[in-house]
Amino acid sequence: MKKMTLSLLAFFALRSFAADIAFVESGGVRWHDIRQLGVEGQGWTDVASPYDRLPQKAKGVVRDAVWNLSRDSAGMAVRFITDATKIHARWALTKANLAMPHMPATGVSGLDLYARDSRGVWRWVANGRPTGQTNTIVLVEGIKPGSREYLLYLPLYNGVTSVEIGVPGSHLIVRAPAYPAERAKPVVFYGTSITHGACASRPGMAYTAILGRWHNRPVINLGFSGNGRMEPEVAALLAELDPAVYVIDCCPNLPGEQTAVLARPLVEQLRKARPDVPIVLAEDRRYGNSWIIPGKAARNDGSHAALKAAYTAMVADGITGLHYIPGDTQLGDDDEATVDSSHPNDLGFYRQAQAFDRILRPLLKAGQ
Repeated sequence: MKKMTLSLLAFFALRSFAADIAFVESGGVRWHDIRQLGVEGQGWTDVASPYDRLPQKAKGVVRDAVWNLSRDSAGMAVRFITDATKIHARWALTKANLAMPHMPATGVSGLDLYARDSRGVWRWVANGRPTGQTNTIVLVEGIKPGSREYLLYLPLYNGVTSVEIGVPGSHLIVRAPAYPAERAKPVVFYGTSITHGACASRPGMAYTAILGRWHNRPVINLGFSGNGRMEPEVAALLAELDPAVYVIDCCPNLPGEQTAVLARPLVEQLRKARPDVPIVLAEDRRYGNSWIIPGKAARNDGSHAALKAAYTAMVADGITGLHYIPGDTQLGDDDEATVDSSHPNDLGFYRQAQAFDRILRPLLKAGQ
């Protein structure tokens, strides 16, 4: 892996860029709106609110449930460079409910900070814990001196109206370098609550985020809790994007009979718009307690069989660029990887990222 951290000398060579980034100073802290630093994870700029995941024109076209869920900031992040030894954050949330019964506030409504180490590897630094709809905190302090690149993830199951990063007045924040051309195109994920991020303990542990760090490229998370249903209205929006890969992970929200009907039209819709973009079809993960509850095992079996039959028929009919991720081993084989038999915990998301990576890695390397 190429070394991607910046020396202090290189950082101060970028001082001129800092002059273009406005800030508001209060109590010795310079607050920077992250929109000036380049928010990642949005496929459209024509949005109703700054951190929506679908464009404004989608309202009234997609179902209301999809539209409302698209206003969560799942998958969005910002990269920046600073030499600060103390980093502040403040953010305002759209919903008063900070947590869910099976998912903590740190994942639903919190921030999550990573930094590149001396090898250029993303490593976790700090989590922003929400206490209300408006939050102002010291995200981390006592940082080793030196300039480095940071990555801040936004909440998974809440929306935000504003997010700011603060540093002491004697320090600078600048935009991180753009991704190189061979890694500039995002991986687009379309799926369910699991894709949305349930039930990661913090935003950086969603499997989509893990894969983004492993591949050092942007991702767009279009997971809609309970509503990833292979709908043509959503597919039409997906087709507007120009990704490196499409990943379709909708089976947890569809019984086998619906999967059998909907998988092919979705693929054909994407393939018509993007003839050369790989499309990955993922089976649903196996329920953690399906070994003892026959109805859950049957649900998985039917969904898997339907998706595999659709995939096999499409390949036989000459639809190219299709790839497949089996579901049985996505979360391991020890039944310890979910919070409720369905939604992964952090261990489950890490294992799921590994399972997806086995298919995505060769595809993304081939595109470089």
